[in-house]
Amino acid sequence: MLTRITTFALIGIDPRRVDVEVDIRPGLPSFTIVGLGDRSVREARERVAAAVANSGFEFPQKRITVNLAPAGLQKSGPGFDLAIACGVLACIGCIAPDALADIAVHGELRLGGEVRAARGTLVVAEGARDAGLRRLLVAPDRVGEASLLEGVDGVGAANLRAVVEILAGRAAPSRAGEDGDRARVVELLPDLADVRGHAESLEAVTIAAAGGHNLLFSGPPGTGKTMLARRLPSILPPLGPQEALEVTRIASIAGVGVTDELLCTRPFRAPHHSISMAGLVGGGSIPRPGEVTLAHHGVLFLDELSEFPRGALEALRQPLEDGRVLVVRGQQSVLFPCRTMLVAATNPCPCGFGGTPRCRCSVAEHDRHTRRLSGPLLDRIDLAVRVDRPTAGELQAPSLRTSASERDRVAAARERQAVRLAGTGVACNAHMDARLLRRHLRLDDGADRLLARVYERGLLSARGRHRVLRVARTVADLAGAETVDEAHLLSALALRGDAGAETEAAA
Repeated sequence: MLTRITTFALIGIDPRRVDVEVDIRPGLPSFTIVGLGDRSVREARERVAAAVANSGFEFPQKRITVNLAPAGLQKSGPGFDLAIACGVLACIGCIAPDALADIAVHGELRLGGEVRAARGTLVVAEGARDAGLRRLLVAPDRVGEASLLEGVDGVGAANLRAVVEILAGRAAPSRAGEDGDRARVVELLPDLADVRGHAESLEAVTIAAAGGHNLLFSGPPGTGKTMLARRLPSILPPLGPQEALEVTRIASIAGVGVTDELLCTRPFRAPHHSISMAGLVGGGSIPRPGEVTLAHHGVLFLDELSEFPRGALEALRQPLEDGRVLVVRGQQSVLFPCRTMLVAATNPCPCGFGGTPRCRCSVAEHDRHTRRLSGPLLDRIDLAVRVDRPTAGELQAPSLRTSASERDRVAAARERQAVRLAGTGVACNAHMDARLLRRHLRLDDGADRLLARVYERGLLSARGRHRVLRVARTVADLAGAETVDEAHLLSALALRGDAGAETEAAA
């Protein structure tokens, strides 16, 4: 007897439909799975056989062949277990084939027959909706996630015995709770009110949040670089509906931060500096998203930037420019989105006290430390701020800003950008290309002359010039100005690191 069940393979962050075909016929007892599955898929034979038998069903001692079609698509993970088991149960008459016609199945099995959650439930639900399937059978703790998309009804079953009863209509499945019944978890983010002093750094944080710009803090240890970076998410605007869906899909694929609701806070990822290139930008024999993708529409914070492997940092250059990562492995290519803000912190020298009387590093040590960060990578960072030790008076003085006040400024600036960039597919100033800059950026005469002088002095690359203009546009948005004037441009140049230090001479 032959049965077919619909499930989905996860290719990057996209679902691909897979038809699980189960054929049982007389012959020597065997259990074969074909269709380009990896080891975890092939091991489903043992899990399914034990789960069926331990659930009180008689496992057929016949020739069992399972085909995962299309056969040329690489499959991985244990999420095919439940579909294979349903196919076996349908072949032996425990499940009516018609009951599987309008339902997709996704889940892992324990040896006792219990259904376990498999990663990527939201992505599988998206595939089921696009395939015209109304229901998705999953583990009980994934029902809410499976029901996030309109048009798909999540159906939860605790074990194989429950699967049979539910599909036969003799038992009610687990359902997602109503919105009012779901626990609302309010994440308490660190507040900018904790910061004392650092007026320039606080303004840089606000500008970065308002325009989605990359930001680098440099300074001695213990001056507040990490403290500032970790408070940046508290002033970012909440995710929009489409952004929330994209972020939740990525979290579902990676199995991190999964809830029964769309995520509403922007991700903040802070990997350790020992991370590999594949861990940072994505990869592996079976391509998985890296930290830069997990920070999509959020913040990727790299503390101790100069300690990261140089190869991993260089691999970030193209993703920061393009907003996506293309991973090619053998005959398979996977595209991961990565529209993220890069926020980094570094020490100016090996001892950390460069530029102060406490520094004891030699010139050669300074040079080696500086060469760890390449010019092309630094050129992709919009704002570079020196964070020095606050004075005793600043530590005792009241806070200069709070997250609530800066969040209002950021929201107003983002609203101006949303109106200006409506219909372009771009959400904020940092993502404007040269064409959009020409269309939406207006410089007054003084700003135009200043930019020409700075560029002619060789203080900016062509890419750096565009990035300064984007930052200047954000400064103008924070000020509520339609035209970028000389003061806005000077503020942007002052936050450009070495170019900012020489701007006064150029002017």
